[in-house]
Amino acid sequence: MSKDNIQKVVRLNPKNISAPVGKYSHVTIIPKNSDLYTFSGQIGTDINGNIPEPLNEQVHNTFTNIEQVLQSQHLNPDNVIKVNIWATEEIDWDFLYAEWENLFGESYPSMTVAYVKGLGLAELKIEIEIWASKQ
Repeated sequence: MSKDNIQKVVRLNPKNISAPVGKYSHVTIIPKNSDLYTFSGQIGTDINGNIPEPLNEQVHNTFTNIEQVLQSQHLNPDNVIKVNIWATEEIDWDFLYAEWENLFGESYPSMTVAYVKGLGLAELKIEIEIWASKQ
């Protein structure tokens, strides 16, 4: 595939490596001459800045915040090229993947996940950073 001919973000899983262990793509190709957007990590605050205690509520709010920050730049989930997830406790993957699919459908961006000892505030249990591109 020639990078010069790419008109939209392309997501691939090469056949010469094992399939992804989750709902992500191994490779994301960005169209030539695209604008690159980097976003601060989004956290589980609600519209009033409140941080709920349960992880799944924080996950839900985080995905809502991701959708809102994308809309603020006239972007949509198809523009997302990379997702980094940091969590301080075990993720309920069934719940997170339901939110993930609600946002991304089945066109999964590349993803990295790490469990960390702590985030910027003691109450935070998850932070998700996105990168996006738009031609």
